[in-house]
Amino acid sequence: MTTADRSPQPTQPACSSTAPPPDRRRAPGPAGQAAGRCISRLQGRYHQDNPAAVADLARLRRGAGKTAHQLQDHWGLGGLEDLAEVIAATGADVRREHAEEAVYLAVTLWALHQQSLRDSNMHHTKGSLGGAVRTLMRKKQSEDPSEDELNEPLRTRLVRVGTAESIESVAVRLREIVLLLRGEQVPLDYARLADQLYRWQSRTERAAVRREWGREFHLAAATGKAGRESGGAAGDSIDHTLSADAEDGGYGSGE
Repeated sequence: MTTADRSPQPTQPACSSTAPPPDRRRAPGPAGQAAGRCISRLQGRYHQDNPAAVADLARLRRGAGKTAHQLQDHWGLGGLEDLAEVIAATGADVRREHAEEAVYLAVTLWALHQQSLRDSNMHHTKGSLGGAVRTLMRKKQSEDPSEDELNEPLRTRLVRVGTAESIESVAVRLREIVLLLRGEQVPLDYARLADQLYRWQSRTERAAVRREWGREFHLAAATGKAGRESGGAAGDSIDHTLSADAEDGGYGSGE
């Protein structure tokens, strides 16, 4: 072996300090896939002022706060056909009735949220329910600096969603929040919400979903404070790294 052979070779760092952190958000489940597919299709056509899409959204808005199959006029709408296609394609083992309720509720709430907003998307994959409520508080405070950011009526609305005991109650209480989000054009990830609503309907997973909503709310406060102190745009950011399998009830975990 020559001296050159024994010379230490330069080593590459195991990872770059500038590499972005891994995205640990859970991939959408069947309910989230179906809701996201349906909403993305309608959202694109709505922005193009497609007459059929405009009419579909007007019909879907009437279902916001109601349950799947309650309105016969919505048969063929609301993402339920997308759900059937996702289940058929993936062979996913799902609680079919729970998935239908979750998808329909997410799609109809989005239709209400998107009403008359042709230049922005109210379905956004970087949103969350708890984080959206916190962002709404922040916007209210910026409009009226004398108002405390922890707007008690808004916080109470989120708490009421968390304490609901039936999907019917969740639907009505979410509708109240969505109307407020629409007024300030605060978006929401409706695919994520659909998956959470699917899991919420299982008694063994309900507490975990409630913890997620609370965690989203509190983490958004921390990122918002950091954004304001740095003068950047992080004030409206939501935590995007909730572990899918966290033992303490992270996104996607059971009870």
